[in-house]
Amino acid sequence: MAEPLEIVTAIDAALSDGPLKGKRIVVTSGPTHEPIDPVRYIANRSSGAQGTAIARALATLGAEVIFVTGPADVPPPERVTVVKVETAQQMLEAVQGALPADAAVFAAAVADWRVASASNSKIKKTKGGLPVLEFAENPDILATVSQMEQGRPGLVVGFAAETDDVVENATAKRARKGCDWIVANDVSHETGIMGGAENDITLISDAGAEDWPRMSKSDVATRLAERITQALA
Repeated sequence: MAEPLEIVTAIDAALSDGPLKGKRIVVTSGPTHEPIDPVRYIANRSSGAQGTAIARALATLGAEVIFVTGPADVPPPERVTVVKVETAQQMLEAVQGALPADAAVFAAAVADWRVASASNSKIKKTKGGLPVLEFAENPDILATVSQMEQGRPGLVVGFAAETDDVVENATAKRARKGCDWIVANDVSHETGIMGGAENDITLISDAGAEDWPRMSKSDVATRLAERITQALA
């Protein structure tokens, strides 16, 4: 049996009216934490604010939103089904468990690597020696879903957080991953975007690269939700 909160969320979505009523959309958000030992981990500098805003905007338009979030700094939105995860592998499994869906928006900042064999005990600091950490590649959630032969969402949207050659790198990422759209943004330290309240994005699709003016992350979410609504119409 589903959890009571999930049942309430489903009922609320069913009774909500809007252009996305009847559409199921998966949204990932926040960072992932890849353990080194019980007290240390590898993570990305993501607050989860943009993904949370996107999930909220889609739910406001009537969508049934499955919100898969890593350990974010902001609380999850209301009127969505929240699935909390820690690692990239857990996030992939949660996304796969949420399918099928009409669309998927991958806004999470997933760690590219993990420690191949995390220690079950705290790694102690020793004089004259440094721990040797062997890394392994994490699953590529965006590519996995984009390249599904069966059950692929009709619209797959990825994010590209870049510091150099933003449009060029994001365009190459879209082709490499196989997603429909890429939301590219410059997260260089001087932009203040990573962890900030605003975003400055370029939407990359078959139509090319479309620059949006810098705006609040809430406004970015509203505008992106409207574009998703048009694409799913």
